[in-house]
Amino acid sequence: MRTALRGALIGAVTAATVLTCGTAGATPPGPGVTARTITERTVDGTDYTLREITVPPGQSTGWHYHDGPLYGVVRQGTLSHFDSSCASDGVYRTGSRVQEPAGPGHVHIGRNLGDTPVVLDVWYVLPHGAPFSEDAPNPGCSFQ
Repeated sequence: MRTALRGALIGAVTAATVLTCGTAGATPPGPGVTARTITERTVDGTDYTLREITVPPGQSTGWHYHDGPLYGVVRQGTLSHFDSSCASDGVYRTGSRVQEPAGPGHVHIGRNLGDTPVVLDVWYVLPHGAPFSEDAPNPGCSFQ
């Protein structure tokens, strides 16, 4: 009985670990990266959410993609944006507009290489119930 209970417990812990950890090698956002929902609404199966994202100096969003397009404005700081080829696909300063296409073919990372926090207002247009982002492993770049 004790062995069966131990086996069940180990199985449950293993399943919980697999379910909560996500993709092996995924790169989560750096320490101190925060997001605050300003408003959200669902219309005809699409979630529209406005969030304020803050990325402290020296931190990043982690490698990820989105299940729907995103539209943003840099309110403060400079966002350095990189695609899965490790190339910069944009440097966005205060007042700049940022647009990110949807899908796993558009893995990217946003980095704050400056000394002021980057503050973004981001409009998410996602299928109802989709997460704000899907973690992705580092595609082989020398940075996270």
